[in-house]
Amino acid sequence: MPDLLVGPMLRHVDETSASIWVETSEPCEVTVTVEGAHAADRTFTVHGHHYAIVDIEATGAYTVELDGERVWPVEGFPDSRICPLEELNRVVFGSCRTTVPHDDAHVATHGVDVLREYGRRLLQGEDLPSLVIFLGDQVYADEPSREMLAFIHARRQDGPDEIVDFEEYAELYRQAWTDPVVRWVLSTVPTAMIFDDHDVRDDWNTSVAWREKMAEVPWWSTRITSALGAYWVYQHLGNLSPSERKADPMYAELHGSEGDGAAALDAFAKRADEDPSSTRWSYTRDIGRTRLIMLDTRCARELDPGHRRMLDDEEWSWFAENATGDLDHLLIGSSVPVFLPSGIFDVESWNEAVAGGAWGRRATAWGEKIRQALDLEHWGAFRQSFEELGSVLVDVAAGRKGRAPATIVLLSGDVHYSYLAAAGPASADLESARIYQAVCSPIRNPLSRTLRLANVIGSFGVASIVGGILTRTVRLPRRRLRWKITNGPWFPNALAALDLDGRSAELRWHTARPTFEELTKVRLTP
Repeated sequence: MPDLLVGPMLRHVDETSASIWVETSEPCEVTVTVEGAHAADRTFTVHGHHYAIVDIEATGAYTVELDGERVWPVEGFPDSRICPLEELNRVVFGSCRTTVPHDDAHVATHGVDVLREYGRRLLQGEDLPSLVIFLGDQVYADEPSREMLAFIHARRQDGPDEIVDFEEYAELYRQAWTDPVVRWVLSTVPTAMIFDDHDVRDDWNTSVAWREKMAEVPWWSTRITSALGAYWVYQHLGNLSPSERKADPMYAELHGSEGDGAAALDAFAKRADEDPSSTRWSYTRDIGRTRLIMLDTRCARELDPGHRRMLDDEEWSWFAENATGDLDHLLIGSSVPVFLPSGIFDVESWNEAVAGGAWGRRATAWGEKIRQALDLEHWGAFRQSFEELGSVLVDVAAGRKGRAPATIVLLSGDVHYSYLAAAGPASADLESARIYQAVCSPIRNPLSRTLRLANVIGSFGVASIVGGILTRTVRLPRRRLRWKITNGPWFPNALAALDLDGRSAELRWHTARPTFEELTKVRLTP
């Protein structure tokens, strides 16, 4: 009899349909039943693992059966429910969640899992959010837990103490998503996801030099192929609407195959790494009067020193076409923040210029070492892309691409602290900003007290002075946008919630010390 290994996960939901994703122990037929309505599909297989994503047009409590045997819901938890997603009322978001036990020793080192504590609140009757957005580092392939290392060492004695192949990725995702409370949350709240570097490896696609260095590592080819293949299965499939998924050539090939599709998936993933234009990980959703654009700011990078871009030309054209007005709210998910503390932003821009030859050929290698050592790889390190993004945001905010949204909110994580920034043209009054950056990180992976202090001094103190001096030495033009951090930074583990009501918006950040509590509340004014 097949077992349910991971899931069910409620992924894409709209006004009429919902997609339920599962991993099972054996090939089987997966049936979802919602108050008398049924939908079923057979699993497909890759690398000996079995998956299905079932689309159903119904709302209400649902059950899952594998070959006719009910496996969900489980005893001790309320029913999982499908609610039609007609308006985006509350969006919960965050990034950077490590998977370790919840005992006192691990709470002392990793803090309380805020996603798990939020799930406890939902179980106690708090209203469900419309959507949870995971903005990267859903798993840490380069920093496996003790439990994950035990799994690795039980199957191999060679290679790194990191994830290498698909089998290890499958276990990594299983450990991340099967805590009972977290599992129930993922079964009953729709989710949207995008990767960041630790889903693959720290500093992923920082530069050409980084890629060249990793290409010399014997196990890297297997790692990057497995990382993108596993991401496609565990995260990307559920980001797609039923119609988008049916139009996906990779899904069509695997879904219709009787055998194991490992070779096809590996070839697809290898091509996606070598030629990012071959696939698009970015996606967009229109939910009521709100548009969500989720950007791939990792795989879609153009790293040629003469044409460095956060998004390659094809991806950029797609984004610019979708970033429009005639909405109440425009939400843009970027795993890496756009508006960092201004000093750090300037240091990143200066470093990009030095690594690109602004101080002469001898300084380029030195600049590259600094880039990788200090993780200088956000939008400030792709200055041309930042300026182009700023132009689009200003055009949307000014009403030049349709009626201006009440708010444009950039949602990000990555940096292991949380804050809100307001932005606008250099001549604008930021008190009346329409453009905001809301950062929430980490869900569970806090900086040590020493690193918190270092970030405050470096990001908000010394860098503010040093950054301005350095940018003048490489003659960078003045930024077209200016911004200020209006709230924060906060360093605890956190989840943020964006509440939308018509053209009004309110942001809240929550932590767990040890129970779920509000850090702050900010009303966004158009």
